[in-house]
Amino acid sequence: MNGVVIVAAGTGSRMKMGINKQFIKLDDKEIIAYTIEQFKNDENIDDIVVVIKEEEKEFFDREIVQKYKFDKIKIAFGGKERQDSVYNGLKLLDERCRVVLIHDGARPFVSNEIIERSIKEAKEYKAVVVGVPVKDTIKVVDNENNISQTPDRNTLWAVQTPQTFDYNILLKSYEDAFKEKFYGTDDAMLVERIGYKVKMIEGSYNNIKITTQEDLNIGTQILKMQNR
Repeated sequence: MNGVVIVAAGTGSRMKMGINKQFIKLDDKEIIAYTIEQFKNDENIDDIVVVIKEEEKEFFDREIVQKYKFDKIKIAFGGKERQDSVYNGLKLLDERCRVVLIHDGARPFVSNEIIERSIKEAKEYKAVVVGVPVKDTIKVVDNENNISQTPDRNTLWAVQTPQTFDYNILLKSYEDAFKEKFYGTDDAMLVERIGYKVKMIEGSYNNIKITTQEDLNIGTQILKMQNR
């Protein structure tokens, strides 16, 4: 079985709209609804867990699950950090899941092709992440904003989700991180930490994470192109 944990428990403070960004609408449908729909309609996905804020459960049940008839969706509650939230979701997955995808709730334009390829590669390599080569030159700066390094752009990728793993490996990486009180910036970092190589596969520049109001404008244009 293949399962997905969709993480939607963030605050969305950068959006500055007074509402969890997952519930902001693009063309009359909530961002999180688009995201769930992509996985619900994918024949490769057998189990779905959505991680939300506990205080938003009633709203989520009424305005997302019931409204869009998302049956067989499991709900986990978020923790203090994203890492805590993902772990809460992992524990709710069906015990028969062998491959697990971790995906941002605010990344609604993931394609079925990306999902399928992520699962296929994870079965072979055990740990894969989706990303795209950076387009701009990247500068490393010091505490005073002086440039200290210019990395080779050809070696740099912007990481997206899903990040996809052998379930047992990911669970082990989480348990080890909590044991050592280590918090990483993404799931791949935890897996790397316990000695596994993580393969990068190419995603899509349309697979954006909607974080700011400018992203809403871009998302609207992507929807028009996809006719969703």
